[in-house]
Amino acid sequence: MFVFDRHPSQYRHWKLTFDGPVATLSMDVDESGGLVEGYALKLNSYDLGVDMEFADALQRIRFEHPEVRAVVITSAKERLFCAGANIYMLGQSSHAWKVNFCKFTNETRNGIEDSSRHSGLKFLAALNGACAGGGYEMALACDEILMVDDRSSTVSLPEVPLLGVLPGTGGLTRLVDKRRVRRDLADLFCANPDGVRADRAKAWRLVDAIASRRDFPERTRARALELAQLSDRPEKAKGIELTPLNRRIENEDRIVYDWVEVEIDRDRRLATLTVKAPMVPPESAIAAIEGAGARWWPLAMARDLDDAILMLRLNALDIGLWVLKTRGNADHVVAADQALTAHASHWFVRETIGMLRRTFARLDVSSRSLYAVVDDESCFAGSLAELLLASDRSYMIDRSASGEDGPTVRLSAANFGICPTVSGRTRLALRFNNDATAEALRVRIGESLDTPAALAAGLVTLTPDDLDWDEELRLALDERAGLSPDALTGMEASLRFAGAETMETKIFGRLSAWQNWIFNRPNAVGEKGALKLFGSGSKAQFDWQRV
Repeated sequence: MFVFDRHPSQYRHWKLTFDGPVATLSMDVDESGGLVEGYALKLNSYDLGVDMEFADALQRIRFEHPEVRAVVITSAKERLFCAGANIYMLGQSSHAWKVNFCKFTNETRNGIEDSSRHSGLKFLAALNGACAGGGYEMALACDEILMVDDRSSTVSLPEVPLLGVLPGTGGLTRLVDKRRVRRDLADLFCANPDGVRADRAKAWRLVDAIASRRDFPERTRARALELAQLSDRPEKAKGIELTPLNRRIENEDRIVYDWVEVEIDRDRRLATLTVKAPMVPPESAIAAIEGAGARWWPLAMARDLDDAILMLRLNALDIGLWVLKTRGNADHVVAADQALTAHASHWFVRETIGMLRRTFARLDVSSRSLYAVVDDESCFAGSLAELLLASDRSYMIDRSASGEDGPTVRLSAANFGICPTVSGRTRLALRFNNDATAEALRVRIGESLDTPAALAAGLVTLTPDDLDWDEELRLALDERAGLSPDALTGMEASLRFAGAETMETKIFGRLSAWQNWIFNRPNAVGEKGALKLFGSGSKAQFDWQRV
């Protein structure tokens, strides 16, 4: 079973250093350090293990080093930035592994832009040498790109001409949507396996600035300090140590954290994720929040849930339905939300909100059906109600006919903007595909909505009565788990992001759909496909039909 958490003491591929307001992440990939056997990570190429370390380093900069205002991403190898995803790893990997790899790297790069947009961290890619494929996509996620001009180093996206696949982590989209590269120049660039040198890269807007090799180190430092001046991160705050997760893998079907439990039913092809509310009101004063650090419930819960999502995505491929439940005191969740909104400008609270935002977004883009179950012990309130709103369907038990008290759903200010989806809209707005309808629910913040009221407000899908509850829920779960996984993935991805597209929805929707298809085509992965034959000296043989 693969795990995602890392620690700087275990890094094999990255060097993290600090100099005042600037952190430098230097890529120095250990060729023999692949996550699985069968390939060498040459030329600073990367696999999932390299990106796990990268994601961990970014998290530690966010939480443990609030004094950092700008991050330089560069290479520790001479005249080489990054050759991109390791081709031999991709060539030997299963389809599911390739897709999970691309999704995680996409989320990590989107996280760079999320931190720039919301948290005041600015990112500079310092390309000190050749930069290809996923290496250039990593650079594209940064705010600015500085490239060495040594008359030989190039940037390239060679996936189409060399491998018969697409740039897998947003390169095509960022070229035209983010950097505003002309479409014809982007076409020329992406079809050229040799890439372009610095002068043309600057002229085509592929990079922001170029510098001679002699001037490159000083230009990098100077621009990083200038970017740091644009940040509002605190200069002298004390960081929060990200202590190791308390994850217990009891067996292959049960994973237990402090605030999340995962139970897998392999016969029914479903997993139940139960998220627990705090047992006492969480800290609400800033001093107490800082004192709690990584134990503060909103952050601790988000870290547990984030890890559980990743563990299921990579290690439980045939578990296609995730059942989302909550347990505990709704008042304590709402109290946590009040602290989040009251102190949203404080650096640590802001980073915690960012962690919640990115964790819920992982749910949105996971290729699993999501069903929320609201039963008597539930506490779908405030930030935990985001799980309800993220679900494809929700079932809430109705005890009104028997006159007994049943569960309730409660909204808080946290449902109205602090954790938007990758489309930039709240889950409430996406639910109704109408921002005005969602906003009208603001007057019901704090109200405990019983089953009839929650149904009338549009917050739940179906409300079986208590007599039929067990049987209707069983039938609903078994029916969903019995449908085509491929068709469900396409259906859910099409329905979850209504309205206008963003760069992120294009990457996770349009790019992912095409890449999934291409990864299954013989032109890429057949015995004579380009990805399979890369490096062998043999030329790919294509089926020339355009379908």
